[in-house]
Amino acid sequence: MNREGGMRIGVVVGGAVTPGDAVLVAGDAAVTEGVACERFRLAANPLHGIGCACCAPRGPAAEALGRLFLARARGVVPWFSRVVVVADTTGVAAVRAALVGDAVTMARFFETDPPAEGGR
Repeated sequence: MNREGGMRIGVVVGGAVTPGDAVLVAGDAAVTEGVACERFRLAANPLHGIGCACCAPRGPAAEALGRLFLARARGVVPWFSRVVVVADTTGVAAVRAALVGDAVTMARFFETDPPAEGGR
C-alpha cells in the first residue's frame, strides 16, 4: 500500500523500468524483457470524440490498463507495484484522460511522479 494512492497502482510517464514495474505501451515501442506489458493503439481518425459515460466506449488506454490490472490480479503476469507509460504525447494524453475520466481506471490507478534520481 502507498500513502498517495492507497491501494491503487501508481502510473508514471516515462522513466526507467525497474524490477516490480509493468509497462503500458502505445504502439510498437520496444519493451524490457521480463516485465508485464500491455499495449494499446489509438484510432487514426476517431469517429466521435465527445460522449457521456453512458454512450461513449472506454478508450484504448483505459482498456489496456484494465487488462493489465486483471492479469496482475489473476497471477498471469508478475506482481507489479507501478506502471511505466511508454508513449508519444497523444498516447500520454489518452492515459491521463483515462486516469481522470474513466471510473474503473480511477479506482485502480493514479498518476504519480517519477522517483527522484537514485530512488524509487
